[in-house]
Amino acid sequence: MKKFIKSLSAAAICSAIVVGGPVASQADELTDRIAAGEPIRLGFATAIPWAYPGDNKEALGFVNALTLVVLEEMGITKHETSVNEWAGLIPGLQADRYDIVTGGMYILKSRCENMNFSDPIGLFGDAFLVPAGNPKNIHTYQDVIKSGARLVTGAGFNTVEAAKKEGVPEDQMMLVAGEVEILAAMKAGRADAAIQTFFGAQEHVEKSDGKFEVTDPAKLPKWTQNWVGIGMRKADTDFLAAFNTAMAKVIGGEKWMAAVEPYGYTKYQLPGPDASTAFACANR
Repeated sequence: MKKFIKSLSAAAICSAIVVGGPVASQADELTDRIAAGEPIRLGFATAIPWAYPGDNKEALGFVNALTLVVLEEMGITKHETSVNEWAGLIPGLQADRYDIVTGGMYILKSRCENMNFSDPIGLFGDAFLVPAGNPKNIHTYQDVIKSGARLVTGAGFNTVEAAKKEGVPEDQMMLVAGEVEILAAMKAGRADAAIQTFFGAQEHVEKSDGKFEVTDPAKLPKWTQNWVGIGMRKADTDFLAAFNTAMAKVIGGEKWMAAVEPYGYTKYQLPGPDASTAFACANR
């Protein structure tokens, strides 16, 4: 807790400098509750290997793992989990059902309008899950259009916006609740291809006994690569500043990499020195 208060104090000092002088302010509600010893509540959907619950509802997946590393750096060791449908994560945050979103959300302009994001935790791309041999030769959204393929993705996923931007007709798209339903649709033959994160598609390939394969994410437009951040309520600005300060101390370090290594996150997913939440909010 001392580390958390220290980080928060530093953030408050920086804020005072920005506005030109010391300003009296009250800490946000989340900061007050954590300082009072209450557990922080993590909200996420089941999306292996990003975030998912264990048998005892423990927070698993690499986004949860690295979030817990940052929270420990802040002196926060008590947490609770809340598992939700993907499309309900932002509404649930706004309704105060949990404190932060650790589901692995891309930082998109449409989402930045409804919540704040931490500094980026990584840079990631999407890919198609297709039947083995890729019979419809699908590598891009344009291939989906030309082939007339039925495309499945998750309601609320960034891929819905991306597919529409690339011109995929609505009658070629099927929206389902999340990752589990995507795989079910593919197994049942109700869709010809799925579009999701590369990590999510790769996880499904490993569960398919050779029935599916994943396409090369580099064949999709570069603008479809996105930074991921931890989501927070608009009002919790003090906590956001303290979180970013703590993350800057551990990102890419020994504890960070050890925590996420079991889930396939590597140094190649690190966001890079020029990564910016402000840029992503304005351009993605």
